[in-house]
Amino acid sequence: MKKLALIFTLVCIGYWAPAKSLNALFSYTTFDSPENKPYIETYLSVKGSSLNYLKIDENKFQGAIEVIILFKQNEEIISYDKYEVKSPVVTDTGQINYNILDQQRYALRNGSYNFEIWLSDQNSSKKPFVHTEVVNISYPEDEVSVSGIELLASYKKSDEQNMYTKNGFELMPLVSNYYPKTSNELIFYTEVYNTDQVFGENGKFLIDYYIESFETAKKITDYQVIRRQDAGMVVPLIGKFDIEFLPSGNYKLVVEARNRENELVAINKVFFQRSNPDVQFDVSDLAAINIQNTFVEKISSKDTLSEYIKCLAPISSEIERQFANKQLFESDLATMQQFFLNFWLTRDNLDPYSAWLDYYTEVRKVDNAYATQVKEGYETDRGRVYLKYGPPNIVSESYNEPSAYPYEIWHYYVLGNQRNKKFVFMSQDIVTNDFELIHSDAIGELSNYRWQVLLHRRDFDPTNVDITAPPDAWGNQAEKYYTEPF
Repeated sequence: MKKLALIFTLVCIGYWAPAKSLNALFSYTTFDSPENKPYIETYLSVKGSSLNYLKIDENKFQGAIEVIILFKQNEEIISYDKYEVKSPVVTDTGQINYNILDQQRYALRNGSYNFEIWLSDQNSSKKPFVHTEVVNISYPEDEVSVSGIELLASYKKSDEQNMYTKNGFELMPLVSNYYPKTSNELIFYTEVYNTDQVFGENGKFLIDYYIESFETAKKITDYQVIRRQDAGMVVPLIGKFDIEFLPSGNYKLVVEARNRENELVAINKVFFQRSNPDVQFDVSDLAAINIQNTFVEKISSKDTLSEYIKCLAPISSEIERQFANKQLFESDLATMQQFFLNFWLTRDNLDPYSAWLDYYTEVRKVDNAYATQVKEGYETDRGRVYLKYGPPNIVSESYNEPSAYPYEIWHYYVLGNQRNKKFVFMSQDIVTNDFELIHSDAIGELSNYRWQVLLHRRDFDPTNVDITAPPDAWGNQAEKYYTEPF
């Protein structure tokens, strides 16, 4: 399976600053070109009003962004690009309501690359923002594979050949993976490779695409399409879902290639978020849940059941959390029992009781380790992360650095489909035992490129958003623990 398309905010405006700060989104998708090399496609969207504009003529202004992109292997530069993206020429810099879109392609062989992007406003003296991550490209020549999944803002048929066209379509990328209430359609593009080699030139295969819950990896009812396809070297697919009634939450869009026996041969996924506050949990769905002769029937105390339901929050979907917080605890015991049983049936239909017992064992562990005077362990950030993802492979603890607040950095070798992910927790003091999550590079988690600044705000509290790390301080180990955990 290929690396998921990642989306992150390059610069967030969270502090006052005398000059504008770039507000931009970046994402990428990998594709194969069986007759040539695989390639990575990058997408950059910059909010036009976040640029500083230079007067280029009487009553005419223009902004410009410098972009530097690097792909390295063992410090050797494999691919390098430096270019400038200019805004449209405007006459009134106070009436800018557009985004600037840039798309590029870079041919790369199969392998793992250290990717860097440098982004700077050409009309600002602020330092460029720099982001790095590992990009993996793997497209076997004799196996079926699914490309990355490109989320689309729109598409149309086109005979032109340009950066935005593929296989007879002009594809306008959706750089963000966030779908607000006003967005009611999810559109995507992907490709399936080498099915002619595996199934024969006149062979057939199935493409199955669907939406699944990020928390449970279960398919969402009514969001699945299965297509029968002719085999080919490259089989393109444009798919769409009406998401008007998709509840708020975290999801994955999944694309599978299956053989005629419906056996899985290739898969890829992409993460997205939906905000849809008007869609609420349907209580009528619980009416058919029969608790008789189940383990839930024996939980006859409403107070006990309330506590059990509360501890489910770290592994609940957004709509489950909202229903529990706003309505469930005011319901009768029978409704709460039905909800609790339904929750575990959706996680393990064969043995929900064992699934609950296993989870509750972990709940007791986090209560012992992370509870505070005012919070249960599962209500803390460390407890939530532990229950959601399991125990970390490495925990780097630093409670006594001279210039930093107490902190912990958790390192996961594998996190579902993600690899090498970190969580940074900080406490204003170690007495309370309440460590707040201030940064993670995991999909769907809080990301803050200034996390090291937060750690050192005890002695250092800048308001300049361009400062991403504190001045050199004796005993500072945060960067080392983050990049080289022990």
